Amino acid sequence: MKFIKYISICASCLFSFTNLSAQKKVAFVQNEKEQKIDVLIDGQFFTAYLYGTKIDKPVLFPLVTASGITVTRGFPLATRANERTDHPHHIGMWFNYGDVNGLDFWNNSDAIKAEDKPKYGSIRHQKIVAVKPGPHNGELEVSSNWVDIKGNILLKENTILVFSGDINSRTIDRTTTLTAQNEKVTFKDNKEGILGIRVTRELEMPSQKPEIFTDAQGIATKVAVLNNEGITGNFLSSEGVTGNDVWGTRGNWCMIYGQKNGKDIAIAIIDHPKNPGYPTYWHARGYGLFAANTLGQEVMSGGKEKLNFSLDAGKSVTFKYRIIVKDGNTPSKETLNKEAESFAKK
Repeated sequence: MKFIKYISICASCLFSFTNLSAQKKVAFVQNEKEQKIDVLIDGQFFTAYLYGTKIDKPVLFPLVTASGITVTRGFPLATRANERTDHPHHIGMWFNYGDVNGLDFWNNSDAIKAEDKPKYGSIRHQKIVAVKPGPHNGELEVSSNWVDIKGNILLKENTILVFSGDINSRTIDRTTTLTAQNEKVTFKDNKEGILGIRVTRELEMPSQKPEIFTDAQGIATKVAVLNNEGITGNFLSSEGVTGNDVWGTRGNWCMIYGQKNGKDIAIAIIDHPKNPGYPTYWHARGYGLFAANTLGQEVMSGGKEKLNFSLDAGKSVTFKYRIIVKDGNTPSKETLNKEAESFAKK
């Protein structure tokens, strides 16, 4: 029997990227059997919160523009022709980290051999706390546990996702609070973190040669050179850095942009001043990984800095990010600077 619930109660909040009068109604469709919650803006599908146990963390998948263009990679959940099939842990948009008390939460997937699984952690959805649709935005609150292979809880997570949009943009404000449980939890400086998006093939940068990338466990993944026809992606950070040079640099926002289906598309991630390690380092790769990593100082700075952020048992930390998905005109640097200023006051 399917359990599907349509919800239409009200919530309200003001975002600067769109005028409140232009913002569209946000609704949710819950499907407990498929373990997902669809997010609809003005009746159109935007994304789904997926929390099934077949993946090792909850994700938002896919991300779709206001005009219906998918900006995230399909693999491994909905593979499309001519796209890359590397890094199976890169699914839509996610939040985790590569070294939490020695456990790798970032790289965990069903591709990991059973004998290696004890080295990895998983984020297990626990509860849908609140679902609040509304005429101008909608709020989804969820809780999860960060666990080892035996189910021991290192961290409890509470996440609030606020969705909004207008005729040519979609916005997600993500607020995640992590609380250490029975022991001190250390986030050792690591390049694999913390808010990640794997983008559609068209938003990748044209590749000139194959590359090999090694994860925190020393496992190497080869990223091949593919046909570059229609591959138009580029990065731009708040500091004016572009392309592959964005990797390992700081900035309070970064945008990946290009064209798909003949239209300009872009995704921007905005950091918040209250996040530890602000402004974030960007873990951005030309093959389509777009991530904000506020906790990887030693690796991202080439050893010039060190953080090794930690939480004593019972203590909490909160991370806030704004994600903007845009089609039509690509946002200007001035527009994103204003958006970052507005988000900083939130």
